[in-house]
Amino acid sequence: MRRILSAAVLVGVTSITTQAVFANEELAKMAENPKNWVMPTGDYANHRYSELDKITADNVGQLQAAWTFSTGVLRGHEGGPLIIDGVMYVHAPFPNTVYALDLSQEGKIIWKYEPKQDPSVIPVMCCDTVNRGVAYGDGKIILNQADTTVVALDAKTGEVLWQAKNGDPSKGETATAAPMVVKDKVIIGISGAEFGVRGHLSAYNLSDGKLAWRAYSVGPDAEMLIDPEKTTELGKPVGQNSSLESWEGDQWKIGGGTTWGWYSYDPELDLIYYGTGNPSTWNPAQRPGDNKYSMTIFARDPDDGQAKWLYQMTPHDEWDYDGVNEMILTDLDIGGTNRKALVHFDRNGFAYTLDRATGELLVAKKFDPAVNWASEIDMDKSSPTYGRPKVVAQYSTHQGGEDTNVQGICPAALGTKDQQPAAFSPDTGLFYVPTNHVCMDYEPFRVSYTAGQPYVGATLSMYPPKGDTHMGNFVAWDAAKGEAVWSLPEQFSVWSGALATKGGVVFYGTLEGYLKAVDAKTGKELYKFKTPSGIIGNVTTYEHAGKQYIAVLSGVGGWAGIGLAAGLTEPTAGLGAVGGYAALSDYTALGGQLTVFGLPEQLTSAN
Repeated sequence: MRRILSAAVLVGVTSITTQAVFANEELAKMAENPKNWVMPTGDYANHRYSELDKITADNVGQLQAAWTFSTGVLRGHEGGPLIIDGVMYVHAPFPNTVYALDLSQEGKIIWKYEPKQDPSVIPVMCCDTVNRGVAYGDGKIILNQADTTVVALDAKTGEVLWQAKNGDPSKGETATAAPMVVKDKVIIGISGAEFGVRGHLSAYNLSDGKLAWRAYSVGPDAEMLIDPEKTTELGKPVGQNSSLESWEGDQWKIGGGTTWGWYSYDPELDLIYYGTGNPSTWNPAQRPGDNKYSMTIFARDPDDGQAKWLYQMTPHDEWDYDGVNEMILTDLDIGGTNRKALVHFDRNGFAYTLDRATGELLVAKKFDPAVNWASEIDMDKSSPTYGRPKVVAQYSTHQGGEDTNVQGICPAALGTKDQQPAAFSPDTGLFYVPTNHVCMDYEPFRVSYTAGQPYVGATLSMYPPKGDTHMGNFVAWDAAKGEAVWSLPEQFSVWSGALATKGGVVFYGTLEGYLKAVDAKTGKELYKFKTPSGIIGNVTTYEHAGKQYIAVLSGVGGWAGIGLAAGLTEPTAGLGAVGGYAALSDYTALGGQLTVFGLPEQLTSAN
């Protein structure tokens, strides 16, 4: 299989999707059919794009709700369902119930799986009890439970086939990320940097759930699966124990760098890609050094986990700008040369385009003009600070030492974009990016570590940038040029994942609860519908019985909606989000519902 994949040649922006599915023969067969949605991000390249074109810019304005389904849970509903050969697999926040629904009977329940988890895991979850979805492979549905238990369920019956424990909630280790199946492995991340968890990415055998390898984000080379002479950063070997040398003493042992975002895979290069999160604690004075390799993009071999290249975006993070957001893989013409590109919209407000084969930095530009913590990324290859951000001293949280309130930092800790995934359309060549337009005041303070207790060390408040009243934008981005083509303001952050379709329509949801459809070329709003609760889920499309449908989970929550989800009222609670999003309660309330949309003639046929 490896020889076949290595011989394949990627041609154009759509080829990655075609090639990627060969990584797993069953996934290959199903993913060739756009009627299905077989991976949490649509494909291995994280395009979140569908070839379905029955819903178009001309008729999308006629969409109506076709049917709905309640998950029975009232917390934040991130992620989205899988659709596999007429069956929809829907997940929920804690306790992470999974439903298999029959699409031929408008969502009749085929089976239900409800884990028996200790509710003591709930207060250890940083920013709501969210879960970003299940994965599929080899006839199994893979669930990554909040308590870090990885479960393989029989896709037809819901029977538990195997279980594996990926962490220890008593130490603050939890799970929110969707798994990814690559070849014969299940790729799993870990959450909990706000509790001093040392991050890692793990691979379990799809067949029996046994641990195949584990790569830590920080620490000794052997535990990070780094070869100091062969693993490179910006074209140079990282050198021996490069992570250890960037931490003071044993701080790395509680150093963060968790891996709770999204994963992607290039089968031709046979590499998986992902990002690591913030270093622990949020008080930068307590962890001198670059704190490698938190805030880092990794490229690894899926068979043994060995790192090929890495790139640290925010050395010695002072603002909680986790680097876990999705890596989108496509080929781009940059400066007249076709490059195998990786595009990443980071929490720190910069959009990065790298060569995914080598890790070469190609483009790094702000995707929100409000970003002020750094002026730019140094792109001079001859410079000793090549690839590093040029930090603006006024917005450094070291300024004035501990217990000094640094004001007006943009973006806020939740970033210009959090985990809500962008979409890429090969038809327009544009990336569609849900963003936060939010700034913050940040006051670090000294904190001591106790296993299982919060290890944050900062107090925050959040608000829109000076002179603005809106807290979000939906942006169309040209990653080759590093510039926005158009941008749509939203009252609150756009916390849902986007969807692009061959019909020329892009979909996203709003925190007030609207599903919106816009023209892929111009951004013109074509349709909106108010669902029962705020949308932080990812929009999905599928086809059944010859009809195209749009599906989205609504259920306000996540970091931005944590005040509503957890009943918090103190403005600085929720790591600063409660005060910033206090007005959200005027527009929506708790809920947990899947809404499926179709065109009127589809509704007639379905009923």
